[in-house]
Amino acid sequence: MESVDIFKPSKERGKNMAKKRMDSGPPDIAVRERLLSCATELFTRKGYTATTVREIVTGAGVTKPVLYYYFRNKEGIYLELIRGAFAKFDALLDETRKEQGKATERLFRFSDRVFALFMENIKVARLMYSIYYGPPQGAPFFDFDAVHLRLQEVVRSLIRKGIRQGELPKGNIEDRVWIILGAVNIAMEVNLSHPEKTINRKGFVRILNLILRGFRQEGRR
Repeated sequence: MESVDIFKPSKERGKNMAKKRMDSGPPDIAVRERLLSCATELFTRKGYTATTVREIVTGAGVTKPVLYYYFRNKEGIYLELIRGAFAKFDALLDETRKEQGKATERLFRFSDRVFALFMENIKVARLMYSIYYGPPQGAPFFDFDAVHLRLQEVVRSLIRKGIRQGELPKGNIEDRVWIILGAVNIAMEVNLSHPEKTINRKGFVRILNLILRGFRQEGRR
């Protein structure tokens, strides 16, 4: 029988147990998702620093070695939450860049999909907002600004193509970028801060249609 040093630090023992679990078979996706869901709720409600590994595993109904197996530590589960959400966003950016068709239709679809993706991941989005806009919580650094700059560039590129292809009249591109992004951000923040006044996807589509109609009418004045 293998001897166990009971005087090893508990975290080290947990990691060793996690390694054995890793060697024993494929991961349990349901357990992993349960850990992510519980961590999201705790990080948002209590803050990253105040949340403990013990609270996460208790809420998920597992033991510490299970968390060590999937994420190694609290920092790992936080980074997985953020990276997972932005992996979906990056996939959406790539898909939009590769799409063919009218620039204004692509701009409409892209804005709609960004909002839909936000709503599907609103709990993680709430965590991101609390980290970015709130007081320092000791969370690992993540470059949220770089992500937003990529969003801006896709919107800017589509508006520029719309003008070049004659779908939109000539005008200030940056103003139009901020009008689109302003609508996206307001719709997001209303759902975060005032869910009783929620802007649903259908309402957001109406807003986008009004904005694009205004862009097209610029050239008729």
